[in-house]
Amino acid sequence: MAFTATRTAFKAVQRPSSVSSAPVRTSVNVQRASVQANTFAAGVGILGTKAGMMSYFTPEGLCVPATVIALEEGNVVTAIKTDETDGYNAVQVGYKVVPERKMTKPELGHLKKSGCPPLKHLIEFRLKDKSVVTSYTPGQELSVSEMFKEGEKVDVAGTSIGKGFQGTVKRWGHHRGFMTHGSKSHREHGSMGAGTTPGRVFPGLKQAGHMGNERITIRAQQILKIDSVRKAIVVKGCVPGKPGSIVEVRVAKVVGKNC
Repeated sequence: MAFTATRTAFKAVQRPSSVSSAPVRTSVNVQRASVQANTFAAGVGILGTKAGMMSYFTPEGLCVPATVIALEEGNVVTAIKTDETDGYNAVQVGYKVVPERKMTKPELGHLKKSGCPPLKHLIEFRLKDKSVVTSYTPGQELSVSEMFKEGEKVDVAGTSIGKGFQGTVKRWGHHRGFMTHGSKSHREHGSMGAGTTPGRVFPGLKQAGHMGNERITIRAQQILKIDSVRKAIVVKGCVPGKPGSIVEVRVAKVVGKNC
């Protein structure tokens, strides 16, 4: 009985009834810095379809690898967004006309507001200058010959080819072991860290895993030719994705100039 009374008194000292369990609020004003991602584009771009690669001969006689980007029906301004209406300035562009049965009713209703046909792909180009955004109108068709010139540099973005689950040799370029009969490590990843200390694998270690199928941007690619008749662009080098994939072509970002 004495032990029970002592334990009850100890609990009363630990948790007095006069003290509330709610957190105490202070009157100190904490200033939090606003974090904003740097996702602004250098200018309004267009969408295209990767047609394939070829060898392109320059006027100087050089043979360079090139990629042909086909421009299918589309590249129409579908919406204009400003600070007053949406909280940011951007130009929305639609690409690739498809039958209405392949679109949802909310998507069709959004496109009909600007008088656009059913477009499968929509993308926004967020800009800092509001005057550039307001210079476009919904339903306006973008002309590649007016937006880009031959010899200019552009950034091409797309989804890379998915390669599934790959080992460290192919995924990260690790060296393999000896391929002789006595070797016990041909294409294994090797050591993953120390044993007892620290006794764990550090985060960020390059291991086997999923490779490809991610968004990649190839910067500063030169436009070799703009064919308005065939509706295609020829850029120097390779672009992400396989033939038939959708890519974005936008003005190249230059630090200190347009970004």
